[in-house]
Parts: sequence; C-alpha cells; structure tokens
Amino acid sequence: MSVSPDVRIQAEDFDIATEQATLGKGRADIGAIVSFTGLCRDENGRLEALELEHYPGMAESEISRIAHAAIERFDLLGLTAIHRYGRISPGENIVLVIAAASHRKAAFEGASFVMDFLKTDAPFWKKEHLKGGGDSGWVEARITDFSARGDWQ
Repeated sequence: MSVSPDVRIQAEDFDIATEQATLGKGRADIGAIVSFTGLCRDENGRLEALELEHYPGMAESEISRIAHAAIERFDLLGLTAIHRYGRISPGENIVLVIAAASHRKAAFEGASFVMDFLKTDAPFWKKEHLKGGGDSGWVEARITDFSARGDWQ
C-alpha cells in the first residue's frame, strides 16, 4: 500500500488532537502514533512575536519530499506535517509532525527525521520581533540543526 503524506502550509492554527485522530481513524494496522509540536518561545521574555515567511509551492514540495523519504525509510503507515506562516506569538503552535507506524521506534524515528530535515531544508525564513519594538533580523538555521540532519546520513 502506498502512503501519501498530508502536508500543509497554513496561516491558521491547528488542533493536535483532531489531526492525530484523523490520521489514525479506522486504522487497525497502526501500532504507534508519535507527534511533535514546535511552539514559539518567548526567548527569555524578549520576544513579542516570530514572523515566518515561506516560498509558496516550494515549501510544500520540499516538505513532501522529506515526508516521502521518511515514509520509505521507516515504513510509516501515515504522516502529517503542518507548518504555519505569518506572525506567531510566544506559546502558539508553529509546526506539527505526526508519524504513524506498526511499531513505536519507527514512528519516533520518522517524526524526528522529518523535523531534522525540515529545520534545514524547507524554505522558511524567521524574523524575531522584539518587545519594545524593533526586530533582531532574520534567524539562520543553527549548526546543531545541520548536525542533527547529518546524523541521518
């Protein structure tokens, strides 16, 4: 059976429980569902909001490529990847990855794999808006993000 990931780039928030229930609905073959939710941090109280921009079409395509690689590599039975864009306040959801598999290890590894590649390969740009006005410019991926991705190769 060919698994097709559900990949969405959207401004609207998502409901984690609804997304997880949708992925697993009517599926007796799934033994594990693992989810990761990335949230906007307040960066020790200095951040008012995070602005996320993306390359429309290209972002969906790249995340789909990553998702298909995870499905194949970890024999996933389902995968949902949602990434938000726009202005996001501390405490709000940014990204959701849900991986379903026959066994927990594959589900954990599949979700982790998607996040490690999404952080470095998906065309998103982040700008921090600081409390009191101004911004700290566009935020680059960190060395640790590239290192985590490299661990999979």
